[in-house]
Amino acid sequence: MRALVLSDTHAPRHWKACPPALLPHLDAADVILHAGDVCTPDVLDLLAGFAPVHVVMGNNDVPEVADWGAPETLEIELEGVRVGMIHDSGPKQGRTARMRRRFPTADLVVFGHSHIALDETGDGLRILNPGSPTDRRRQPSGTVATLDLRDGAVVGARIEPLPT
Repeated sequence: MRALVLSDTHAPRHWKACPPALLPHLDAADVILHAGDVCTPDVLDLLAGFAPVHVVMGNNDVPEVADWGAPETLEIELEGVRVGMIHDSGPKQGRTARMRRRFPTADLVVFGHSHIALDETGDGLRILNPGSPTDRRRQPSGTVATLDLRDGAVVGARIEPLPT
């Protein structure tokens, strides 16, 4: 299973339309994970045209994103991999231990909020922040992440810069 991981798309301020560089990633996705700050549900409608979408609420999301189906946190299983999702994982210090406590059975926790891509393992847990495809802030480029999941394991994970 190929999962496309997004966060912090910030429509319509930064996501005026789907970035063309994102289209090949969407076409290849079997599932899409969005770690919040979608801001408007039309982005989710567009993403759902490519693959099933799992999303959590971000601090900038309008109530209609919750109506679309975004909870504050989410725990799902994909190809036998237990995935926790949350928008804001808190400060860098102690993050993996905090996420392990919040999602005690997870193999992987996906989060966003900082717009800084991160793939880290600690405290028996892998955490992944895809960054933002549209609001790069101080990063050199927008980013997304892709996960290859098979037989209860993450067999591949990549943070990928998007051309501008």
